[in-house]
Amino acid sequence: MSYPLIFAGVTFSWPDGSPVLDGTDAVFTAGRTGLIGDNGAGKSTVLRLITGELVPTSGTITRAGDVAHLPQQLTLESGMTVAELLGIREKLDALAAIESGDPDPRHFTAVGDDWDVAARARALLDATGLTSVGLDREVGTLSGGEAVLTALIGIRLADTPLTVLDEPTNNLDREARARLRDLVAGWRGTLIVVSHDVELLELMDSTVELRDRQLTVYGGPYSLYREQLAREQAAAERAVRAAEQTLRVEKRQRVEAETKLARRRSYAKTDYLNKRKPKIIMNQRKTEAQVSAGKLREDLGRAVESAEQNLREQEARVRKEAHIRIDLPDPDVPAGRRLLEWVDDRGTAHVMQGPERVALTGRNGVGKTRLLETLHDGGESLPRLVAHTGRIGYLPQRLDHLDDDLDVFGCVRQAVPGADPQQVRANLARFLFTGDDIGRRVGDLSGGERFRVALARLLLADPPHQVLLLDEPTNNLDLNSIDAVVSALGNYHGGLVVVSHDDAFLERLGVDVRLEVGVDKRISRR
Repeated sequence: MSYPLIFAGVTFSWPDGSPVLDGTDAVFTAGRTGLIGDNGAGKSTVLRLITGELVPTSGTITRAGDVAHLPQQLTLESGMTVAELLGIREKLDALAAIESGDPDPRHFTAVGDDWDVAARARALLDATGLTSVGLDREVGTLSGGEAVLTALIGIRLADTPLTVLDEPTNNLDREARARLRDLVAGWRGTLIVVSHDVELLELMDSTVELRDRQLTVYGGPYSLYREQLAREQAAAERAVRAAEQTLRVEKRQRVEAETKLARRRSYAKTDYLNKRKPKIIMNQRKTEAQVSAGKLREDLGRAVESAEQNLREQEARVRKEAHIRIDLPDPDVPAGRRLLEWVDDRGTAHVMQGPERVALTGRNGVGKTRLLETLHDGGESLPRLVAHTGRIGYLPQRLDHLDDDLDVFGCVRQAVPGADPQQVRANLARFLFTGDDIGRRVGDLSGGERFRVALARLLLADPPHQVLLLDEPTNNLDLNSIDAVVSALGNYHGGLVVVSHDDAFLERLGVDVRLEVGVDKRISRR
């Protein structure tokens, strides 16, 4: 049986020595595969190895054909046409030349067997909901979601054997995400997708995890991977308990054996002093006893060492995933406290009372971010959304509000200047910053670590915020970091307004109300 992609003993390290893969073996099967792993683990690097942009330090990667790549950030010339983005401009020009009567063989070579490429491109654009996107339209007039979908359709048209997508749903609105998932669901060929979008990962035929510089293949979509992982971890924890019991038994047997040897030495010494047997016999027995005792100690020592080694191996199989657990300050938001008020598209006023959770949705570009910014900045009498408290915290999409030159401790201390330094350190530990971590420069943190700093500043503020505004908080976060956000917000007892296109995340937050902002800026309740 042939496979579209095989990693055989692949090692890759950056020039500075930072390792990404260490002798990993993995077989990717045909169909759709989700590639998951923590931020910074090297998922994008693995994709670049698959495309051939990077070369392994050692080992081999075998591909069953050409590879197409959709990167996280599309770099496009605004003046290029949709046909160019689709990769069919040359064929369309050749077809036009042939239809005009030009018999140059170059045109026929350019077209090949793809005489219906224009019709196929139009059909795919229409099926994806891009009915208004013409082949001669300039890419600069497309939305971000339309550009991503068009680029993906171009890969589909090329019918490349192997395709890799790097976080394709990042920054896409709900409608664009749904269309992209439809494209993925009907994909022909082998597709490898890096994503933290659970709904997209549920479309996968298999899941590959990058962890500890190894690629591990699991059958099935993300939910099945989670089930398999849970079973593995339960078995690993049982194995740890069994290994601990074995170690206790071996140590007890060694103590018991040493006790017996001590007693024998005591009896032998008494016999020697009382001269109960001839001296030559007692000396011989003493030598034999010493040899026997030495062998017994050696055997028992090996048994204990073996039990200790087995325990270390079993403990290494158990994942120690840290989660944010913290008792947050009380924001003093009783159930009847009016926090926000909005007017829906029918002119009806609605009120956020107490610790409600509101999702603010709508297509990209309708002004959701601007609305949150105005709320946070105390904008006067917003036409559709009004705040009734000044204690509002805001977590923007981009975390450039953090001072990169401060260390973690100093950055969080800014939000709680009157707090006891030891209490700040204790709280930082609950946000997974311990030891030397709190002295690290904010500018040197990974995206997930930077997000945790911003979250700590927001949730530990003094006085506590009565309303939190979160703008696309899961963008660019790995699945474990999203778990940390859900965990932290689970202990927050104020009002929450979240802009997000991630329905799975909103469901986990326990959203009470969903509001949609239309292109006319009107707010409707969904």
